[in-house]
This record gives sequence, C-alpha cells and structure tokens, in this order.
Amino acid sequence: MEKAIKKEFVGKVVSAANNKTISVLVETYVTHPLYHKRVKSSKKYCVHDETNKAKVGDIVRIVSTRPISKTKHFYLKEIVKEAVVI
Repeated sequence: MEKAIKKEFVGKVVSAANNKTISVLVETYVTHPLYHKRVKSSKKYCVHDETNKAKVGDIVRIVSTRPISKTKHFYLKEIVKEAVVI
C-alpha cells in the first residue's frame, strides 16, 4: 500500500483566538481559460497549533492530516515568517 501524498500550503494567520486552533488564509492564482488573466482565489483553513506559537499576521506552512475535529484537517508545520510587532 502506498503512502498518501500530503497537501502542503503556505498562508497567513488571520485568527488565533481559539485554544490550539488558528485560521489560515491561503491565496492562489488561477489563469482564466478564455481571457488569460490571473484571478486571485482564497480559502480559509482551520489549523491545529499544539503549542499556540502562531500569532495573527504570521506566514505559516500547513500540512494535511487525518481529521482532528469537525473542521480541522491540517496541522501547523512551521512558521515561515513572524509578524512585525510595533
């Protein structure tokens, strides 16, 4: 039996209000089939953050996993870039 390839995305943390859960916004660009113009599409994912390290504004890498709860199917792999605190 082969191992499943896990989906991996890079996105921005838009909410970190819940315990051990963050919301990540992933933006992708798709070329329109007729007009050949780039169109931005975005999707939000609920992500499991075991240590509560990620803060709002951080750029993070997330990886798919088995369902952790009703909405969480991803976990936090690493923080790529931390948000600038003023």
